[in-house]
Amino acid sequence: METLKRKNAELTALLDVSMVLSSSFELEKNLLKAMKILSDHLDMNRGTVTLLDAKTGELSIAIAYGLTKEQIAKGKYRIGEGIVGRVVETGLPMAIPDLGKEPLFLNRTGARIDKNNISFLCVPIRIKDETLGVLSVDRIFNESVSLDEDLRVLQIIATLIGQAIKIHRAYHNERKEKEELTTELRSRYSLPNIISISDKMQDVIKICLKVAKSKANVMLRGESGTGKELIARAIHYESDRSGMPFIALNCAALPETLLEAELFGYEKGAFTGAYMTKLGRFELANKGTIFLDEIGDVSLPIQAKLLRVIQEQTFERLGGTKSIKVDVRIIAATNRDLEQMVKDGGFREDLYWRLNVVPVYLPPLRDRDEDIPPLIDHFLNKFNREYNKNIGINNEAMALLMRYPWPGNVRELENTIERLVVLSEDGIINVNDIPSYIKEGITVRRNNINGSLIVETERLEKERIIDALKRCNFNQSKAAKLLGITQRQIGYKIQKYAIKREGL
Repeated sequence: METLKRKNAELTALLDVSMVLSSSFELEKNLLKAMKILSDHLDMNRGTVTLLDAKTGELSIAIAYGLTKEQIAKGKYRIGEGIVGRVVETGLPMAIPDLGKEPLFLNRTGARIDKNNISFLCVPIRIKDETLGVLSVDRIFNESVSLDEDLRVLQIIATLIGQAIKIHRAYHNERKEKEELTTELRSRYSLPNIISISDKMQDVIKICLKVAKSKANVMLRGESGTGKELIARAIHYESDRSGMPFIALNCAALPETLLEAELFGYEKGAFTGAYMTKLGRFELANKGTIFLDEIGDVSLPIQAKLLRVIQEQTFERLGGTKSIKVDVRIIAATNRDLEQMVKDGGFREDLYWRLNVVPVYLPPLRDRDEDIPPLIDHFLNKFNREYNKNIGINNEAMALLMRYPWPGNVRELENTIERLVVLSEDGIINVNDIPSYIKEGITVRRNNINGSLIVETERLEKERIIDALKRCNFNQSKAAKLLGITQRQIGYKIQKYAIKREGL
């Protein structure tokens, strides 16, 4: 009868411990509850989990049922030291029938004033070949109790604890990696860190900083290559949604049927080839931000579905009937004339107003040529690291690149600098290295609308800068103040016109 009662108590304890350890990711709280279960059901007192620090090789008590904080703090051991250290060293369980007669027992915590008639059981916590620590308990010495049976039960519980520890560590490592990645991305895509000194781009950044903290949808306008996705990511990482997903989709890259499936997902069997359910971009972006690039290329039927998502925050997957609710901020972008498309019936007016809550215009690079030198410096550093080189650029080549209209904007500039770094053999980029199409593009630009006026304006600007520098003994700070511009602006004008002190 006693044996049956004992077996039932063991099974109950094992079930309860298993449920407690899997109840949450609060490991210490769960372990403490598990130790209480051992005490309540199996008369195993002072249940203690001591964990191994793989880096230092030190064993420390993580939790102990029935010990004070001060006693727990004293529970530190080296591998091989005492019973706990010996179990970690050998990987084998130990049962001490009477602690009062065991010289290996250190009583480091000082919790046991009277060690007589107390049995001590200690088993390793192992997962595969890795020892994570030990589980130990006290038992009132009783010859009728089988210590071997107790060790068997404790080994099962130690295995459950080992699994819980592994899951807990994996969860927190993944969480830490995610937080570190978010921090890195937030730094990389921080609006204040966007490379720009021009007034036009600084105005863009100010607007984006203001709108980032709101829930308002944003419409980014501008030519291809001006950095619309970069700005969209920056808005996301400056917002309260920064810890949640940022999902980007180029709407012009897919035909209508595939675009609908990408946006809203589909159910298994929705069409031929739909072998499993797929989540759409809106579902993946829940609680975060979705960036819809080239929104002007979306068909009218999909425009209607987008409008519904914005208005009702719900949609159905293709082939599905269940409404899925989402909380998503939309940042859209286009280089098309949406206003004319609305007039012509190619873009829904109601959708236009829903998306165009805060319009942001990104100026082309040719309208902010003072941003070209810092961008070139940035790309040189980037590709020098990537290709393990140390390539620079002289003033004449810099001035030439500043005069080119850059129809592909920042994207074209980045590609050009990468090409120059890859092909450079002299360690310095000079005028002869600049591709011929750029030199020809400068000539075409000058011959375009009122080209002579541009040449004359630049000549006068250069003369005024040289005159100011002469009057201020080439002190750029004083010369800038004299001209009514910033020190950074005069610095880049000097680079643009290849002005050298020795030539004055």
